[in-house]
Amino acid sequence: MAEKFDNLEEHLEKFIENIRQLGIIVSDFQPSSQTGLNQKLNFMISGLQDIEKCRQQLHEINVPLEVFEYIDQGKNPQLYTKECLERALARNEQVKGKIDTMMKFKSLLISELTKVFPEEMSKYKAIHGEDGPS
Repeated sequence: MAEKFDNLEEHLEKFIENIRQLGIIVSDFQPSSQTGLNQKLNFMISGLQDIEKCRQQLHEINVPLEVFEYIDQGKNPQLYTKECLERALARNEQVKGKIDTMMKFKSLLISELTKVFPEEMSKYKAIHGEDGPS
């Protein structure tokens, strides 16, 4: 997969360089530079065709719209990944805290129920094990 991206990147860099050179030719156009202009236009067309071929190889890639919003705001798109990971880690910590709290509650509940209902809880523990169902 990486070689597909490398190939696309290479074609895009060539295309950008060709456009830059085309801009130089056009900004200082002389009738004698018509041949060079035509050549650059043909390179631009073939560059677009090469990029289109690369696009077809990468059609299964989905990019979240938020990444484009980051780019539009002038932010590094890798910040999106970083922030997603940070949100996932924070959410993971919240869920872990809830699980830990529920496990403590379960343990305390079983302990208190054992004090109040010792016979019933011994039957319960015999069926479900010492800590009850998971």
